Amino acid sequence: MPHVTHDLLATLRPLLTAEASAEAHACGTEPADLEQAVWLRLLERLDSVGPPRDPHGWLRRAVRSEVRRSRRTNRLERPYADEPADDTGRDPEQLALAAARGRALREAVRRLPGRCPGLVEALLSPKDLTYREIAGELGISQGSLGPERSRCLGCLRRLLTSEVAAR
Repeated sequence: MPHVTHDLLATLRPLLTAEASAEAHACGTEPADLEQAVWLRLLERLDSVGPPRDPHGWLRRAVRSEVRRSRRTNRLERPYADEPADDTGRDPEQLALAAARGRALREAVRRLPGRCPGLVEALLSPKDLTYREIAGELGISQGSLGPERSRCLGCLRRLLTSEVAAR
């Protein structure tokens, strides 16, 4: 079988090179990429079913099939903008430090007096709640929310300032 496979590959190589060169540019891919995809398809077939009865016909059909697949892929894929996908520009160390600061802030918020922990957590919520929603959630009037927020943020500022100074 290895001898038959080698002969088959050697026989098909010039035809595949010609077919891939003729078809590749029309579908927006490189001839070598198209050749590689067809070789892979042939090797998978040899492992499962064996060699095709009409190798030349099979090869032409396989090239056309890969061209159609490549066209579909090219039509659906969108190039990235000039910016990378992660446009925050922060490396893993910066992300870890930001996460640690976030955890320290949440720990400090839990130590605040009275209704302040609930209020500050609502303000920090990723849901981006409105004052009306926060007031309803905490059971206080919307008018008292502003002064309460100022008082709680002042407490948080003093708490964090003393912790930073202690370190």
